[in-house]
Amino acid sequence: MFAKLPGLIRIPLASLLLAINIVLHVTALFVFTLFKVIVPIRAVRLACSRVLVVIAESWIGVNNRLFDSFTRIRWQIDGLAGLRRDGNYLVLCNHQSWVDIPVLQKVFNRRIPFLRFFLKQQLIWVPLLGPAWWALDFPFMKRYSRETLLRHPELQGKDREATRLACEKFRHMPVSVMNFAEGTRFTPAKHDAQSSPYRYLLRPKAGGLAFVLDAMGDALHAILDVTIVYPEGPCTMMDLIAGRVHDIRVHVRELPIEAGLTGDYDEDAAFRGRVKLWVNTLWREKDAQAARMYAAANPTPKGA
Repeated sequence: MFAKLPGLIRIPLASLLLAINIVLHVTALFVFTLFKVIVPIRAVRLACSRVLVVIAESWIGVNNRLFDSFTRIRWQIDGLAGLRRDGNYLVLCNHQSWVDIPVLQKVFNRRIPFLRFFLKQQLIWVPLLGPAWWALDFPFMKRYSRETLLRHPELQGKDREATRLACEKFRHMPVSVMNFAEGTRFTPAKHDAQSSPYRYLLRPKAGGLAFVLDAMGDALHAILDVTIVYPEGPCTMMDLIAGRVHDIRVHVRELPIEAGLTGDYDEDAAFRGRVKLWVNTLWREKDAQAARMYAAANPTPKGA
């Protein structure tokens, strides 16, 4: 509806409406979070948690409508049949851009349980969004560098224990846990620095996947393998808001959680090898899927 407006009007207006949407929904989140914190009755806290998810899904839904109104994106999304609102999923996705997050939210909002991401602990201080993520039980992780662990060996394993504690609460609610196995956004420079064997992907890291599977155990019932491509090339959040992204393609594949994917990643070398083999095989398949998706699009992807 607003996509035909001149950019000088469209971009500020879209940014303003997105900001208003954040303020309104985050305010509502804070009200129910206060009740959740101060009322020591389990039933009330569970009810507040359900209301918080409804508010968050409304927030995402309004964002989706705004992007639909202000942009002319051609969406091609495959593989959504059979998804469940009451299921528990581990969502594995390649990481191309910060745009991946609103794309995943659009694809899965109200189709599967509310999507939660692992976030760096520092992000809790992001104005409005940080406290909102905390209220919605997003797991905040504190990761220690190799140098820090050498100076303080007593910290060894603390980040992994935090992963287990963060996931433990999800055993008692429908949840979708998101994991960007590459650990960072794709750029040609990172691809070259890694000597990545994949054409469109960075090397995946198996450890995070293994720890989530170990922490959640049989609470998860399936893995959703998600591949996102932007046929026009790399894009930013401002490109999305400004309407410079015109083509987004998403492929979803549901996979069973194999029995061999749970175990002690730190201590069991054989298990560690099996998980790495499984992840690398998945990433080869994902790279081939991305190649097919690019080939089906008219523009030639930048850097291909």
